[in-house]
Amino acid sequence: MSEFPFAAVVGLAELKTALLLNAINPRVGGVLISGPRGSAKSTLARALAAILPDDGEGRRPPFVTLPLGASEERLTGSLDLQRVLAEREAAFQPGLLAKAHGGVLYVDEVNLLPDSLVDLLLDVAASATNVVERDGVSHSHPARFRLIGTMNPDEGELRPQLLDRFGLCLEQHASVSVEERIAIVQQREAFDRDPQGYVARHAETQAALTQRIRRAQSALPEIVSEAWVYEHIALGCQEAGVEGLRADVTWHRAAQAHAAWRGAAAVAREDLDVVEPWVLAHRRTSPPAQEPGKHSAHNPPPPPSSGTPPASSGPAGPGGDTAGSSGQGQWGAMPPVAQKSVSVPAPSLSDSVAHERGPDCAKASQAPAVVRRRGHQRRSYLASPRPDWFATLVANRGRWPWRRLEHRKMQAAPPTVHLVLLDTSASTLGRQLLGRAKGLVEQLARQAYAAREQMAVLGFGNDGVTPILLRRRAPKALRERLDNADGGGGTPLRQVVLQAARLIRQWRRQEADLRIRTYLITDGRTRQSLAGLPALGDCLVVDTEQAAVRRGRGETIAEQLGARYCRLPLSAGRPRPGGQA
Repeated sequence: MSEFPFAAVVGLAELKTALLLNAINPRVGGVLISGPRGSAKSTLARALAAILPDDGEGRRPPFVTLPLGASEERLTGSLDLQRVLAEREAAFQPGLLAKAHGGVLYVDEVNLLPDSLVDLLLDVAASATNVVERDGVSHSHPARFRLIGTMNPDEGELRPQLLDRFGLCLEQHASVSVEERIAIVQQREAFDRDPQGYVARHAETQAALTQRIRRAQSALPEIVSEAWVYEHIALGCQEAGVEGLRADVTWHRAAQAHAAWRGAAAVAREDLDVVEPWVLAHRRTSPPAQEPGKHSAHNPPPPPSSGTPPASSGPAGPGGDTAGSSGQGQWGAMPPVAQKSVSVPAPSLSDSVAHERGPDCAKASQAPAVVRRRGHQRRSYLASPRPDWFATLVANRGRWPWRRLEHRKMQAAPPTVHLVLLDTSASTLGRQLLGRAKGLVEQLARQAYAAREQMAVLGFGNDGVTPILLRRRAPKALRERLDNADGGGGTPLRQVVLQAARLIRQWRRQEADLRIRTYLITDGRTRQSLAGLPALGDCLVVDTEQAAVRRGRGETIAEQLGARYCRLPLSAGRPRPGGQA
């Protein structure tokens, strides 16, 4: 079956260049393409293999696809059980990594793969060697391939630790001009009518690309980088606030590949500028500098000067409802306001405390028990170890009866993720409610860090949902990130619950045994109905409302979500408003 020619793909000049650079130097670390369905991600990935130079012996580079349901053994290879039985020796059965050697390994929907599989895949891509060890038998083989991953961001993001390990990342936008749409449809129709003839008409252009890749690969070791190149890269990475040195190394390798592609002898400013956004886009933690008069999502225009917002502003003040209120001077319409973390008594993450009744932790009235996924049962990790038949055969060298029985290692407890939904709307700014809620999140992070558990924090306010901490190992210190989360605007409660439900579904698809605990921290000041929203599983609603006359919306929200309910603890030594215990 003929593949659509690489040279015939309409537009997508940046993506084509990034793929060619990764083909010239696979040590760039792979290309991650993020974009909606139907944006030619898969077409370009498959077309790249057809223009790669052969191995010198006339063999075409392979194109290997890693399916979503692949096991670790299928990816890395396994030991051949049949050879053990027949010849009493351990033999290696090649996996997908061995088959992709010298070609392209394509991973569609990489964000839906188990994290362990993605981590393993990126390790091999970086080292160009696959090592398989099991039961005292070790085997290694070269695995040098061009890694291409694609993902649809609507189905969930890739975790930051794994995202950082892809060398280049490009985001494809859904917007296509009318002229490009017409050209794409015409080219596709011509290919469908006569695939072989269409490929033949582009054969000369394809061959020219192959020769240019071969020349660039030969010239790559001779590319020179002057001292200013390293300084430019170091300053750029420092300004972007990237973590570690992977960005520096990748930027230099990609710039060298681009210089080789141009036929130049040394890295120039042009090479650095072309690859910079692809290297830093997914690693940047500091917003890029903007030219005067220009604004972006990272650098919004300054709010109009209106003085300091009053402590109370009528019915939409700190004790009022901010559900999309847009009247001038109301809290829901005021610019974002910073509020620092305030220390609160430390909560407990243990299972037992989650079900206790106490002054600051009680179940909502008539709230059902914790909702679990239908048909999902937690695995017992204290059961007796199961026999490992392969290890038993190796240990007994095929003799019968067996002299000893090997067992599988005890399985570790499943990982735990604490998903925090933090209300940062304008109604939480009064009485330092937002600051105390941040203090609670900080305490949760410290306990999760000590337990080596994972954490993710989403802030919802300012009429939108903003990630404060993407899913990762809980950090030792979270205060700086929390303090940078400003408060203001309305309370998009429905939006954050739906987004949390999507995240939970995605994580469960990747790791069926994952334990997810959700904390919805809110004062409940919203007119939005939660009717029909999905349950969030093991969920605790923390009510931050501290007014003397309480509306009690937090308890209603907990009941609608099938969650447990508790009140936000006050700072140590401070009484609860209204004399409540």
